[in-house]
Amino acid sequence: MNHQTRLQALSAFLKAQRAKVLPQTVGLPVGTRRRTPGLRREEVAQLAGVSPTWYTWLEQGRDIKVSKSVLDCVAAALQLTVDERKYLFSLALETGSGAHTLIEELPEISPSLRRILQELRFCPTIISDRRCHIVGWNEAASHVFLNFQHIPVEQRNMIRLLFTQKEFQRLAVNWEHFVRGFLAIFRAYYGQYVEDEWYERFLAEMKEVHPDFDRLWEQSEVSSAPEVLIEFRHAKAGKMLFHLTSLQVQGSSDLRCSIYTPAPDSSTESKLKQLMERSLSSPDRSD
Repeated sequence: MNHQTRLQALSAFLKAQRAKVLPQTVGLPVGTRRRTPGLRREEVAQLAGVSPTWYTWLEQGRDIKVSKSVLDCVAAALQLTVDERKYLFSLALETGSGAHTLIEELPEISPSLRRILQELRFCPTIISDRRCHIVGWNEAASHVFLNFQHIPVEQRNMIRLLFTQKEFQRLAVNWEHFVRGFLAIFRAYYGQYVEDEWYERFLAEMKEVHPDFDRLWEQSEVSSAPEVLIEFRHAKAGKMLFHLTSLQVQGSSDLRCSIYTPAPDSSTESKLKQLMERSLSSPDRSD
């Protein structure tokens, strides 16, 4: 993102985080004349030990000097998580991973990672890159979600598919909850790769084409590895419960492994096995 866009993103993030902090949780009186949710700007400044003017300028996205030590104080005042703190530092100090931003081709999956995909036979698993492009998946993922082989390579972006593929929208019982998990990951990448202008182009496209995207994006959290329980209503298998675990694959490609593990106290795994067996025995199988 360019310099001005980065400052705008920093401003929006600080405002959103300030609104989430309840006064009573940081030892401040609630009061009866409070017009805005969360903390006031001067209260954040007080908690962070900075001047109200300086914090106001920071939140307004002005081009001012900041230091790591002061940002640490602001992060503590806003009760930021580890991922949110990294996001703040990336935007405020422009400390992204620019060395990889010019790489356009899809990364290769190593033989060992392909073996892991195969071994996770009854755990739908998707491998994606830092732009959320899907670069690999296993058979279970094809049965639970959709056969990504039928999607053109340039359209295999998980964020885009969530908004364009009706299969995804019908699958998740709480579609917005499902989407928010991926947007949290995407926002973490967005802050990490501040020099990559692809993100701005992609966000502009999504906001223009999909009205719901803008609202969900503005409400999204920042998390590099959210762990959530997701309920699916599969067209053929019925109710299925999965725990989503997102793992970072070590290496220069910055790949992510999203594993959907069947909930242990459910019939999800047996349903998935039956679904895959029926597909194998079906004479008109198109996978």
